[in-house]
Amino acid sequence: MTFRKIVLASAVMVAGALPLGAHAESNVTTAASGTLTATARVNFTITIPRLLFLQVGTGTLLAANGTIDMITFTPGVSVIGNGTPVTATAASGNLFNGQVTVRIISNVGGVTLAATGPANLVSGSDTIPWTQISTAITGGATHPTINGSNASFTAASGVVNINGTWTYSYLNTITPAAGTYTGQVLYTATSP
Repeated sequence: MTFRKIVLASAVMVAGALPLGAHAESNVTTAASGTLTATARVNFTITIPRLLFLQVGTGTLLAANGTIDMITFTPGVSVIGNGTPVTATAASGNLFNGQVTVRIISNVGGVTLAATGPANLVSGSDTIPWTQISTAITGGATHPTINGSNASFTAASGVVNINGTWTYSYLNTITPAAGTYTGQVLYTATSP
């Protein structure tokens, strides 16, 4: 027998055996007269993985993205400490002017969101308290207090799906020493 015939014979035997390996339910009904009914069933299973997704600023929906947005305020000399809030610079945040995208998605119940950072924004030994940063909320994405109380999101049918924006501003109610004050806030979402 040639190699070609052996391969062809093997393929025919494998093809003939395949239907024996995977059977769906079948049923045969016979009768001399009247209505005939045959039934067959198929079982389905869908496994949904546990999911907790948090995006603050630049991000990709349901994917990791390492971009950390910068929010910058540059109050003019004539308004320093006058109590008029200062908007962020145009390039600040992924939506610009101090505005960032906020997405929280969980399919394992409610979500708690915390915001932690250093005690204050610092420039050398000088400080500006986090209470000078205000956050306007759009879309139900409650902002937690930095180094304070958490925000909570209640699940509906086991799911939290928040999509909104935060717009940061500098309250400008104090007159700090000259300097460039920096600090980073870490947002942490937790679900049971």
